[in-house]
Amino acid sequence: MDSLRYWLTEMHVDGFRFDLAPALARQEGEFEARSAFLDLVSQDPVVSRAKLVAEPWDVGQMDSYDLGRFPPVWREWNGKYRDTMRDFWRSHPVGIGEFASRFCGSSDMYGRARRRPTASVNLITVHDGFTLRDLVSYDDKHNEANGEDNRDGTSDNRSWNCGAEGATEDPAVLALRSRQSRAMLTTLLLSFGIPMLLGGDEMGRTQQGNNNAYCQDNEITWFDWSGPDTDLLEFTRRLITLRRAHPVFRRSRFLAGAEASELRWFTPAGTGMTGADWADPNALAVALYLDGSDAPDRAADGTWLIDDDFLVLVNAWWEPLDFVLPDTRPQVAWQVEIDTHDPGSQTGPAAADRKPGDHITVGPRSVVVLKSPCPAESGGGTAA
Repeated sequence: MDSLRYWLTEMHVDGFRFDLAPALARQEGEFEARSAFLDLVSQDPVVSRAKLVAEPWDVGQMDSYDLGRFPPVWREWNGKYRDTMRDFWRSHPVGIGEFASRFCGSSDMYGRARRRPTASVNLITVHDGFTLRDLVSYDDKHNEANGEDNRDGTSDNRSWNCGAEGATEDPAVLALRSRQSRAMLTTLLLSFGIPMLLGGDEMGRTQQGNNNAYCQDNEITWFDWSGPDTDLLEFTRRLITLRRAHPVFRRSRFLAGAEASELRWFTPAGTGMTGADWADPNALAVALYLDGSDAPDRAADGTWLIDDDFLVLVNAWWEPLDFVLPDTRPQVAWQVEIDTHDPGSQTGPAAADRKPGDHITVGPRSVVVLKSPCPAESGGGTAA
């Protein structure tokens, strides 16, 4: 505790990420949310106000994965989010309800404990494991350079090489890898919670298939600033700008349940999701409607954070899919903001408006984000 206070008061850090955090909370040999250390942190007037992020897996313990079990003052790396989104975008049937739960902040893990969506630190990749570029370029780890005959590093990567293992000049494979990267980045940046982006993913950094590269200080782990993927970098900037400009993607409370009008789910046919739709184990497509003016959050100064409406069309099938735009509110007019299949397509105010009942084709393994301006009569809000 003295060390933590020193780094906060003297070195002025914002907070800490605790590696293998459950090890700090062992009480009589196993994790305990009321352990002495966690209690001390919660009661300390300095440390409790810092950013506290737990890596919630442990080592050498029977109950070694404690996701969702930390006190409210903590945030947690959400490994369930990582696994779900990796599987979903390689078209594995994780369940459309599982995708929806992770996208909306994992209320099943945090809501019951009266925690907020910001308890979930969402990630696709991190320093342990594949980079995003490698996640879409390799089916298997390639750790030969580490000197352990490729035995080190996890074999459960949930990766997909898109048709060729490693480096290739096949234009179709490269195009698919780019689409997969854009779809996962869009999912990450628009999900409720705290998005965590691995440095280098925005510019296409590769570790040549090495998923345990901590022991390498060479071209395997270095950043190649001379050859960034400029298209991916620009696309990532667009996503970050979109998230920062629209508080509807940063709600501080959970939006869940069929009665929550500010959050509604639709089938590709434009009809509301039913219990049977949610239970379909093979479903890989869904539409999410976010009402930016219904029960918005408040800014620090008390201003209502009224926002535009958004419709997020998600297609994880390997073929294009026709979506019917649902009936959401009167006089709605949709414009395409993001299309991960064709990021260079015309978007924004110059694009043609689309109305409820119109059809829009979402490319294979892609996301289309549509925006409808905030109704004029709502007034008085600010998007900040």
